[in-house]
Amino acid sequence: MNTMTPFTLRLSFAQGLFDRGDFREAALALADLVEEIEGGTSETAATTAEDHVLHGTDDLRLLLARAYFHSAQLGRAEATLNRITAESPTDGYAHLLLGRTLQRAGRHDEAARPLALAEILGDYERPQAYAAPARHEAG
Repeated sequence: MNTMTPFTLRLSFAQGLFDRGDFREAALALADLVEEIEGGTSETAATTAEDHVLHGTDDLRLLLARAYFHSAQLGRAEATLNRITAESPTDGYAHLLLGRTLQRAGRHDEAARPLALAEILGDYERPQAYAAPARHEAG
């Protein structure tokens, strides 16, 4: 049984672009796929709806946000991640990536909240201070 559809072929192509580090092109391809699923305006809406079951919109949007992040499209990454975290507030990785995006944009104070949420959700461990003194137990 061949499960490859035009949508899955385009997704595979977009993932290949991402995997080889062509993040800007991957973001363009992924944005088209996400828009197609969410807009339902394509000629192949029925096929796309079936593929949506196989490829969750959240997964696609997260990959899109990662592509935006890696290609320094920080505003787009932030907007995509804000939507993901609003719809899936327990997605610790999305909170982590949002925090990293804000840090990369130089907005460290704003990054504290999503990073704290990622830590609470178990997808992030706050780094120890570099110069923190070692703790010695008295014996």
